[in-house]
Amino acid sequence: MIFTLTALLCLGLSVGPRTPVQAGTLPKPTIWAEPGSVILWWRPVTIWCQGTLEAQEYRLDKEGSVSPWDRQSPLEPGDKAKFSITYMTEQYAGRYHCYYLIRTGWSEHSDPLELVMTGAYNKPSLSALPSPVVTSGGNVTLQCDSWWGSDRFILTKEGEHQPSWILDSQPDLDGQSQALFTVGPMTPNHRWIFRCYGCNRNYPQVWSKPSDPVELMVSGDSEDQLLHTESGAQSGLTWYLKVLIGVLVAFVLLLSLLLLLLLPIRHRHQGKGKMSGAADPQPKDGGLQISSSPAVDAQEETLSDAAVKDTQPEEGVQLHHQGTHDEDNKRVKYAQAAISEAPQDVTYAQLNHLTLRREMTSPSSQSEEPPAEPSVYAALAIH
Repeated sequence: MIFTLTALLCLGLSVGPRTPVQAGTLPKPTIWAEPGSVILWWRPVTIWCQGTLEAQEYRLDKEGSVSPWDRQSPLEPGDKAKFSITYMTEQYAGRYHCYYLIRTGWSEHSDPLELVMTGAYNKPSLSALPSPVVTSGGNVTLQCDSWWGSDRFILTKEGEHQPSWILDSQPDLDGQSQALFTVGPMTPNHRWIFRCYGCNRNYPQVWSKPSDPVELMVSGDSEDQLLHTESGAQSGLTWYLKVLIGVLVAFVLLLSLLLLLLLPIRHRHQGKGKMSGAADPQPKDGGLQISSSPAVDAQEETLSDAAVKDTQPEEGVQLHHQGTHDEDNKRVKYAQAAISEAPQDVTYAQLNHLTLRREMTSPSSQSEEPPAEPSVYAALAIH
């Protein structure tokens, strides 16, 4: 009985001191870095630590440094804190943990955060062997080498925050250091863009500048290639038909516009041709030519009357007689008659330079300048 009481007393004493420790065993916080865990030299970075709303203080430890490395009060609403680094240098590169304090004790440490600084050395070169084009499901070898003697290489894939592969370097035939990374199996539904860095194994969080990126092209299997080819051909044919239809529509519109512009011009030229053909007959010879077509006697009489009327003086008009009637007729410089064949079988003649001087008698003036010389047109009918 005494042994049982002693055992229970010992058990109670052993449980009592552990109660605060069990109460202090809280969920471990989450740690991350912004804009990322790989930071270029002299760029700013922020480390975040997130716990619970009951947290009263957050601490940050850096491996190899005095603990705590930094401490911060929680931000509102109280479940996280931030640790700022204004300029990233070698002294900030390393592995970090964070934890927080509540009323009953400290939480567990977070998972480690690898904070890396890049830009400490010259960039290495990266190439794909034998080719950056890889079949689906196959593997490819990426070779990273440097001339400055890096003894470790890191290969990263775009979109992933953690290093994908880390290998120690091997000397090549030229005395440079290199590492061969085997990547695969490859799938065509992902983008495979890689970069590599060099570093010294004694300072694993201090890297060189990144190499130029290498993108791997993954080709699908034969069935996928056939489907891709058929879809590509169909899309290409559809595009060709659309272009052809567009060209034809544009051609029809241009042709219609051209016809609308040319039709009025053609009608205008035809109208001018008819007018010039009717009004301006071309004389064939300098002399008077008479056609053998019949004419009407009434037209000849009308012509004679018109000629006589034009030569007779009207009221108030006097003719200057400087001799006989024959002398007046000599004043005619020339008479030209041009007779051409017309649809109505009528010949036209033009009489020019009839020097008939007229003198108008007016009570206000004694003389007036003679009018312009008239041109008389008459229709001549030939029997």
